[in-house]
Amino acid sequence: MESEEVPAPLSYVVPLRWNEDSGLDELTDYLRWLAERCQVVVVDGSPLPLFARHARRWPGRVTHLRVHVVPGARNGKVAGVCAGVLAAAHDRVVVADDDVRYDDHALRRIRQVLDGADLVVPQNYFTALPWHARWDTARTLLNRAFGSDYPGTLGVRRAVFLGMGGYRDDVLFENLELVRTVRAAGGRVVHVPDLFVGRVPPTTRHFRSQRVRQAYDSLAQPPRLCAELAVLPALVAAVLRRRSARTAGALAVAGILLAEWGRRRRHGTRVYPASTVAFAPLWIAERAACAWIAVAQRVLLGGVRYHGERLPTAAHSTRWLRRHKAAPIASTPAGRRAVT
Repeated sequence: MESEEVPAPLSYVVPLRWNEDSGLDELTDYLRWLAERCQVVVVDGSPLPLFARHARRWPGRVTHLRVHVVPGARNGKVAGVCAGVLAAAHDRVVVADDDVRYDDHALRRIRQVLDGADLVVPQNYFTALPWHARWDTARTLLNRAFGSDYPGTLGVRRAVFLGMGGYRDDVLFENLELVRTVRAAGGRVVHVPDLFVGRVPPTTRHFRSQRVRQAYDSLAQPPRLCAELAVLPALVAAVLRRRSARTAGALAVAGILLAEWGRRRRHGTRVYPASTVAFAPLWIAERAACAWIAVAQRVLLGGVRYHGERLPTAAHSTRWLRRHKAAPIASTPAGRRAVT
């Protein structure tokens, strides 16, 4: 009788920083579900009263750590990820934002892909679709049309992560920085656009607060930034030539067609309803304005505001990271543990 293959063990790291606990019950249920399937490490940078409340709610199989940000660190999430990966007991590690929700299929799939990769990029979708989640889904669909979207979760090999010394924390787009750092270190990065992982939609207030900050991420992707910056001048030129309706209509149709292509790629119709495609023209109009605001913040203010200070760099290029040997400035994991 052929024996059933035992799945490789997995660690799951959640960098967390909350200022209020309205989602605590739902997250607690999810962490308990996860803890039955893998090691769970929560690295918590919440204020001390909230941290203590979390510690009371997450005893037992959830490893709950206080994040200690190294002096000079500028992105606390990076510090949390580095501490979590260091505390992981297994070589296959999932790093996920607190709003990410895996199911059994997604956990099995990312574990399998990590067998032949150093870093895995899955694909997020919203588990509920209020209007602003449909709006943001249009961004995901357009990204899928040109390749893949960057989700709030990644899979990484712990040995590779520790071997390259973590990644830099002086950036805003930390997930792209991690992807590029692994690539700069010679690691194999695998994008899996049909590995769908759920994500709880943000509040409307949080969605609104993220518009310029998300646009700032494009500063790390110059061709994309140039395309986004070109939309507004094209519309202004069309208005001056009295062709605004025709130009706006052409842009809207192009956006809808591209979004639909992104929805159909790699089985996207399983998780992205057709109604989300209609929001593509609205998202393009939003980004056309916010891209210019992001550039203005970089030029006039020195960067985008993040937790009380301004970060000038969205993410470093792979070439820059290779030239600087991908060395982080403040988030290097200190020490090593045995990897199982």
